[in-house]
Amino acid sequence: MAKSKNFQSSTDRQKPTSIVRSGTAAPQWHITPGTFIAGQEEVDSLDLVAIEMERKWGSGRLRLLVPQDLREKFDRQRYLTNQAIWHGGLEDVRQQCRRMVSAWRALDRAAEAAGGKVVEPVVWEVTGKSGAVYALVRSFDDARLVQPDGRQVVVYSLDEIATLLDGYPEIAKAKAVFPGASVEYVRRHVGDPLDALPDSLAPIDELPFD
Repeated sequence: MAKSKNFQSSTDRQKPTSIVRSGTAAPQWHITPGTFIAGQEEVDSLDLVAIEMERKWGSGRLRLLVPQDLREKFDRQRYLTNQAIWHGGLEDVRQQCRRMVSAWRALDRAAEAAGGKVVEPVVWEVTGKSGAVYALVRSFDDARLVQPDGRQVVVYSLDEIATLLDGYPEIAKAKAVFPGASVEYVRRHVGDPLDALPDSLAPIDELPFD
């Protein structure tokens, strides 16, 4: 549990999953089985809300649909939540996880009020020469929509397709090079400000979402 930086979304966060790990310093809420169970319940409840929001709005998208001041408060609360999970006691985890749930709900209300469009899951299917059916989805959150119905179905997310193309550059090159065409880098991802921070040890200057 020595890690001090983990600023991914709740669904991606590698949260503590055991009371003791050899050679590492566990967070304070891991002191006893009872405090661990109580703290993990708070973390799991938070993750359920984060999963719900990301299924509704898309991965990492909701915070970009709200005004800048609200997004800043949300990111500050994410920092405090990570700080509590990795370095705090049980009451810290309880307080910050519950505030993080409130933060998710606040963004959800703001995005709806602003007329933000939720993500509509889509599945594309194609049959290969082997007879297998390949289902293409935007993310594995959409994989739940795939209905095998007795068929042999292999599901690929867009991230996996990108990984496959990166692994076989000759395929990507053949698709990209043709007369009169040029391929330029297009920035499609807005950076996460918490990625620039080395860890979650430092105090933050205010407590949002009181």
